[in-house]
Amino acid sequence: MEKNFTIGLILGMIGGALIVANSYKARKLVKEGQEQIKDKVSKLTNCKDKSEDYEDLED
Repeated sequence: MEKNFTIGLILGMIGGALIVANSYKARKLVKEGQEQIKDKVSKLTNCKDKSEDYEDLED
């Protein structure tokens, strides 16, 4: 059972990679998703940095 699941998972990953590699729309969707994640992470780190600065001023 686990062997079949692993094989199916690997085949699905390969199939997904081929679809993304051969499809402009899919590549564009992946790039946009990556950009959104990068933006959110940078916003969160900036907010965290600012909150730490304020904590330093309180001491």
